[in-house]
Amino acid sequence: MQSAFASLHFAMAMLPQGWTRDVRITIGEGCIERIETGVEASAADERHMAAIPGLPNVHSHAFQRAMAGLAERRGSLARADSFWTWRELMYRFLGRLGPAEMQAVAALAYMEMLESGFTRVGEFHYLHNQPDGTPYDNPAEMAAAIMQAAEETGIALTLLPVFYAHAGFGGQAPDENQRRFVNSIEGFQQLVDAAEEAIRPLPDAVLGIAPHSLRACTPQELAMLVDRAQDDGPIHIHVAEQIREVEDCLAWSGSRPVEWLLDHVALSERWCVIHATHMTDAEAVGLAQSGAVAGLCPVTEANLGDGLFPADAFFGAGGSHGIGSDSNILIDAAAEMQLLEYGQRLHHRGRNRLPAQPDESMGGAIFRASLSGGAKALAAPADLCEGHPADIVSLNVEHPSLTGREGDGWLDGWIFASRSNSIDCVWRRGRKVVGAGQHVARQRIVSRYRTILTDLLA
Repeated sequence: MQSAFASLHFAMAMLPQGWTRDVRITIGEGCIERIETGVEASAADERHMAAIPGLPNVHSHAFQRAMAGLAERRGSLARADSFWTWRELMYRFLGRLGPAEMQAVAALAYMEMLESGFTRVGEFHYLHNQPDGTPYDNPAEMAAAIMQAAEETGIALTLLPVFYAHAGFGGQAPDENQRRFVNSIEGFQQLVDAAEEAIRPLPDAVLGIAPHSLRACTPQELAMLVDRAQDDGPIHIHVAEQIREVEDCLAWSGSRPVEWLLDHVALSERWCVIHATHMTDAEAVGLAQSGAVAGLCPVTEANLGDGLFPADAFFGAGGSHGIGSDSNILIDAAAEMQLLEYGQRLHHRGRNRLPAQPDESMGGAIFRASLSGGAKALAAPADLCEGHPADIVSLNVEHPSLTGREGDGWLDGWIFASRSNSIDCVWRRGRKVVGAGQHVARQRIVSRYRTILTDLLA
């Protein structure tokens, strides 16, 4: 990748105080050293029109990018297709994935994230063991492949090693399909320790933990994991994604999943609750008031037929959210934000549903909320501020859907009227990793992925 630029000049940039004209951003050692406003471009500046901060992607299973499109066949007429039938295909796909395959697939996913405007990914990583379930000699072998993909593409990484021990609520024994995920508390601690050592060379990397779900982790195990977690490290967990999960949780505990968490866990801003699709209004209000971030993945949730997030109650109580690409069926930051809003419009049969002030741009409101909540969920700053990593996205204002607009009008055009071809350049720690809409290593990454995927599907 090319070296960092000393200075970038933008006709307009989205700063914390709002859209600002004639902005020079000076970069040193990968961070924003200085921001000047109302200044003319100098001969030394690289010039662009519109700058926004790079978005955090709060939830990714990178390896599932290789499955994209493979589950779009109708199953038996006697059995409705659902998340649970999709999961059976995912289990069958796992047998051939080793570290080299993981790196190749993750690199493609991370490249596509950068090209769509994401600059940091929260990798909810649970593919730990060898295909027969035997741990690798290095318990972080597969995690290291994720780190190598992040280093190769340039994306910032918040790694979330997943603890997975059971097949269902109440500590049910895992089945054979889950052998690549399963760990004991002691084995998981070894994994986290090895990952902590391996991740140190990655700039701005963050290490958290992820109890997979209440069905894969007993209350006692969850308490031990939280007790051992780093004081400021993020904690992510899947919860209430499917109706069956809610029903099984009620049968086990007498409580719904989010209700159980609110009653038994000290949720706080360091928690990211992924999906939380099926909540009562009381649960949604309680989750919002806890400070936990809702990790919403509208494209995957639509693909799996999960349902729609109860936005009115959650956002009405001041809840914060981030967006994620989850199964990576389609990696597109704009599509996630668009579908978040459109899902609510379809459900309520009205327009402009997510929180915004009167006459405020919906694109601007959704982007800012996703930026703020995503930064909190991944424990890393995201605004364009002095001292922050220089993670910057420039918009292609010549795109037909952005023409004749400025400020939040550009965001409306990007999110609701175009796709990732509205992204021009992306800088990560001041290095241009995307230019003219394409990653600088696209040809190599795609070529390797094609070879790997052909072998996987043979």
